[in-house]
Amino acid sequence: MMGRGETAQSETTLLSLERLSRRFGDVQALDDASLRVRAGTVHALLGENGAGKTTLMRLVFGLLTPDGGTMLWRGASLRVRSPAHALSMGIGMVHQHFTLVPAMTVAENVALGGHGRFDREAAAARVREVGARAGLSLDPSARVDSLPVGAQQRCEIVKALARDVQLLILDEPTAVLAPSEARELLAWVRRFADAGNAVVLITHKLRDALAVADDVTVLHRGRSVLTMRAADTTEAHLANAMLGERTIAAPGDVDAETVVAAEHAAPALDDTAVAPTQAPETVLSLREVTWRDARGVVRVQRANMSVYRGEIVGVAAVEGAGQHELLRLLSGRLTPEQGTVVRPADVGFVPEDRHRDALLLDAPLFENVALRGAGLRGGRLDWAYFRRAADELISRFDVRATGAAAPARALSGGNQQKFVLGRELSGEPPALVVENPSRGLDFKATLAVQQALRAARDRGTAVVMYSSDLDEVLMLADRVYAMHAGLVNEVIPDRDAVGRAMLGTLADDAPESLGDTDRTPAGSSA
Repeated sequence: MMGRGETAQSETTLLSLERLSRRFGDVQALDDASLRVRAGTVHALLGENGAGKTTLMRLVFGLLTPDGGTMLWRGASLRVRSPAHALSMGIGMVHQHFTLVPAMTVAENVALGGHGRFDREAAAARVREVGARAGLSLDPSARVDSLPVGAQQRCEIVKALARDVQLLILDEPTAVLAPSEARELLAWVRRFADAGNAVVLITHKLRDALAVADDVTVLHRGRSVLTMRAADTTEAHLANAMLGERTIAAPGDVDAETVVAAEHAAPALDDTAVAPTQAPETVLSLREVTWRDARGVVRVQRANMSVYRGEIVGVAAVEGAGQHELLRLLSGRLTPEQGTVVRPADVGFVPEDRHRDALLLDAPLFENVALRGAGLRGGRLDWAYFRRAADELISRFDVRATGAAAPARALSGGNQQKFVLGRELSGEPPALVVENPSRGLDFKATLAVQQALRAARDRGTAVVMYSSDLDEVLMLADRVYAMHAGLVNEVIPDRDAVGRAMLGTLADDAPESLGDTDRTPAGSSA
């Protein structure tokens, strides 16, 4: 008797990736990554943030080229020149961040990339035809910017299906969906695969993977560390692989292939950070705080949290768990639907996307200094003061710039980050909230930013930081809160315990879980 995805055609290999590698500068994003996708199946591709999942699939879709390794499509050598080339071969990809043109209609977006004169009626008919066949109804004349997120995702899928793809890559497809929308999408994924096609499902969510997938592959630090049938594994087993256990004991295999040992376990954590020694003083706190987005999806649920003077509190979470909303509640950028947020009037905030949210790229640095606290000022600005402040900041934080009049765009990513962090620390704020402090930085710039955070803590600032790199959270944080599906819990700063809490596999009554009650920092006296 055949199980889910078990048909005669399911033994046909559509896509085979063997020992692929890809480097970005000094960063080895992929190293010996392998994957085999069978026709008629859903293949879940799992891993922590930064494990290389999206990079691997971008190689398949023609957005990147591999440095080494072999790719086969239906048994023949595969060299993808571009996304258009991938689509022509029957490979489609829906990105985590949608690539639709908001000001255009659904039909216009679906037709993009086609050839010849645009025929509005034919494009609309194609949307209706594909939508009816796939069970993904859409109004062809609706502007994309008027659609809710779930409908925008359907538009992305219909756009791929209109090219008659047989392999569809979905990158974190449920991250922005309400639970009911996520269930509907996963049910559609199952139907699409059962019709003889294949899906690669990139996800952090173990339950999603096991609910719908036939096969699973886990990447850790750019390497394939586990490949097996989904029916033969468990959430705990997958979590072990994602977190980099040295040896994965496999309860099953795929076509007699043995599970690969995770040869590169996480490096030893830096334990040189100095724990605060003074009596704790609460600077930031949340009490039963709930926040939901414009579509009514709860992103933060009854959160309780305290941050004390002179400590770094780390927030650990997989993408979509509510961590970005949590940090904006703490920094005053969002207002809770219910509950209480206590914070000082002055909270520095360093967002993860410095280009979009922290800098005026074409403005000089001294004007960017003036962005801090801009909403509280009135009257004429003293530009001479801001020039002096920019010069002082450049010197203090070793920002490599020609001077205060240099445009922010002229700085490297590391110097932009040092500048933003220095600006938000100007005036010694009692609290600082930071998202992905070392995102996109080289080793030297990362070290400088991390040292600045520790120095702020040692001067008494209450620091909250989230990083998609769990090792960075554990290296910097004195205490750690983990988020999963909008819920916040304090966890002992142990990699395994925090990782399980992030994935929702750590029981609330486990000894590693400290719950959501207030705790005095280690080394402090009440």
